[in-house]
Amino acid sequence: MQAIILAAGMGKRLGELTKNNTKCMVEVGGVKLIERALRILDKKSLSRIILVVGYQYENLTTFVNSLQLATPIEYIVNDVYNRTNNIFSLSLAKEQMMQEDTLLLESDLIFEERLIDLLIEDKRDTLALVDKFESWMDGTCIVVDENDNITDFIPGKLLKYHEKEHYYKTVNIYKFGAEFSQNVYVPFLEAYAKVMGNNEYYETVIKLILMLDKNTMKAKRLNGEMWYEIDDIQDLDIAQTLFIEDDVDRYHHLMKRYGGYWRFPHLQDYCYLVNPYFPTKRMQEEMESNFDVLVRQYPSGMEVNRLLAAKSFDVHEEHIVIGNGAAELIKGLLEELDGKLGVIRPTFEEYPNRWEKECVVYDCTENDFSYSAEQLMKYFTENPVDALVLINPDNPTGHCLREDEIRLLLQWSKDSGINLIVDESFLDFADDEESLLSEQMLNDNQNLYVVKSISKSYGVPGLRIGILASGNTDMIRRLKKNLSIWNINSMAEFFMQILDKYKNDYADSLRKIKAERKHFFEELCKIGCLKVYPSQANYFMCEILNGISSEELAARLLRENILIKDLTGKIHNEKQYIRIAVRTEEENRRLVNHILKIAK
Repeated sequence: MQAIILAAGMGKRLGELTKNNTKCMVEVGGVKLIERALRILDKKSLSRIILVVGYQYENLTTFVNSLQLATPIEYIVNDVYNRTNNIFSLSLAKEQMMQEDTLLLESDLIFEERLIDLLIEDKRDTLALVDKFESWMDGTCIVVDENDNITDFIPGKLLKYHEKEHYYKTVNIYKFGAEFSQNVYVPFLEAYAKVMGNNEYYETVIKLILMLDKNTMKAKRLNGEMWYEIDDIQDLDIAQTLFIEDDVDRYHHLMKRYGGYWRFPHLQDYCYLVNPYFPTKRMQEEMESNFDVLVRQYPSGMEVNRLLAAKSFDVHEEHIVIGNGAAELIKGLLEELDGKLGVIRPTFEEYPNRWEKECVVYDCTENDFSYSAEQLMKYFTENPVDALVLINPDNPTGHCLREDEIRLLLQWSKDSGINLIVDESFLDFADDEESLLSEQMLNDNQNLYVVKSISKSYGVPGLRIGILASGNTDMIRRLKKNLSIWNINSMAEFFMQILDKYKNDYADSLRKIKAERKHFFEELCKIGCLKVYPSQANYFMCEILNGISSEELAARLLRENILIKDLTGKIHNEKQYIRIAVRTEEENRRLVNHILKIAK
């Protein structure tokens, strides 16, 4: 068996990275694409590896020759690479294709070694590697039947995205039997190129052949093995994350993205904290049915959207402002306040990060991460502040002050002339706690600012919605003035518009997650290496007791496509901590099982 790699293209979409080199010379994790592919193939006892080269081929051949591979390397030069496409590059190797079985690869791929083994180990002589269609994939998709026959080719422009669960994507790695090349593929290739010219794609010939006889090539399905096609710098960035060899480095690289994990479809996110039971499928379908009009028209202005927020949370519109996520409102509020800011650590760092003046910190680590209103009042009386942030339940600990304690803090802050910022982003997950979002509470406490992220308990972080409410109408006016007139998008506005229809579903989702939180807590407590802190939010903070570092545990779980939060960098007491979100029962069981395996 031999291998043919098509490497003649220019890779223009990679910009400066391919100015002086062909695309396969781009590096991922410090290793060039072509070297990674050749090192894999060099282990497979192939008779030879044939590279069809073109653009900047001198640099490429010099580099490949320097690798000192055991497998013989042959080159075929496509001198008209800038006027032809890969059908011509492959036709230059047609004589070699007919001589023996061939692995055919494109050079802009990065892939696990296992992909090549799957083709070699399979006794069938002519195969196309295929993977389940995901949102990051472009181009033609295929349909595969239960017998691995490729029954249909669907061009990208004709994809029916609501049927994507039935689609597969070719990986552009094939195995061609010599007989198939001699009697079928090469004759079709020559005839097609003669009629259509050389600026076409070799895959089109495969499609034509399968339309006439679907039994000539079978699909070989992947099962979670990694690969990526690199066409532009965004592809390169994702490939860098997927193929970092050191697990810890890969974990840190992924965390620096701060989201966007839908680009990694196999990843289960226990790091970001959202309700897995809301919105319901029915609500999502209503939003999808209005997608066209929502994406093609402007959202309403700030005044209209404030009315929506006021209706949803039963406060007067002059007491509330809606933001592009709570983060936008946190930044705006802290820019308007002055003096010293009191925070409780460990905490959600957006507040201290946005405060450019002095922070006064209450460290709750010595009290096993719990605190009372009395303790806070005593500390911040002795260490005066002008504003105090209370995240309730707190993040990352899940600690929650009772309603009577909140009222004590409110009275104390009013008497002391302190602005009290209460972040209720996780309060809906708590048992029997009352929100401060009421007209009476806001009117009675002009120094109170209530912040709520809609992302968390409502399960829509991608919509970026947050609210801030206060009886201080002057502050609300100033915040509104500093925000863009269109600071939330039409999809977010529509979500708020229809939210009241689904309030019973929302209440049901909270009951479900509270029940699962109780069950998940019991299961986590059975893991001997974890000390699990009780939580009133949709996550648990855990101390690791068996000597493994939080960083190592997070990295090893990432091997299983599970992402958790490493907290040790936020808690400076020489112990190891993680935070785990509450997801569905099945997902949580999977996480527990993997931690148990690692803990052995």
